Amino acid sequence: MEAFVVSTAVVAVAEIGDKTQLLALVLACRFRKPLPILLGMLGATLANHAAAAFAGTWITQAIDPGVMRWLLGASFLAVAAWALIPDKLETEPKFSKLAGPFLTTLVAFFLVEIGDKTQIATVGLAIRFEALLAVVAGTTTGMMIANVPVIYFGEALARQIPLRIIRFCAATAFAVLGVSVLIAWP
Repeated sequence: MEAFVVSTAVVAVAEIGDKTQLLALVLACRFRKPLPILLGMLGATLANHAAAAFAGTWITQAIDPGVMRWLLGASFLAVAAWALIPDKLETEPKFSKLAGPFLTTLVAFFLVEIGDKTQIATVGLAIRFEALLAVVAGTTTGMMIANVPVIYFGEALARQIPLRIIRFCAATAFAVLGVSVLIAWP
């Protein structure tokens, strides 16, 4: 249960102001069809985070636990620093009229999430907790918690969220994870 709760909380906070959240806003404004966008986002997140968690599980078996402790702690601290940097969506994605909102969202979310801090965090959380299903369920739930309101409430919500404070909270959560791994590796 701890793996699910921590994964959900960390990703929900880290996702606020992230480029995938900006993508959700763009897609919601472009298509104005929340359900296919939500389903596309859910499918892409499950696939992406499952792959990341599998990678974390494989890494756990491939690397010496003593080395893993330092790599994982340093990784969480690096993601903490990264969380302080505001994300931008460089260009608006090219949308295909043939693809529709579901397929466009599925592909765009999957691609944008590759190498993103929440994907890196998913690898780290899978390593830390060694609970693949709980981590994937938690990180996916966190993504949905952060992005569903954006799809439904869009720009009005974006103007009300103090992104500096949210980025600081996300950075703090990752830093606490990093320090806890370095101090108390199981």
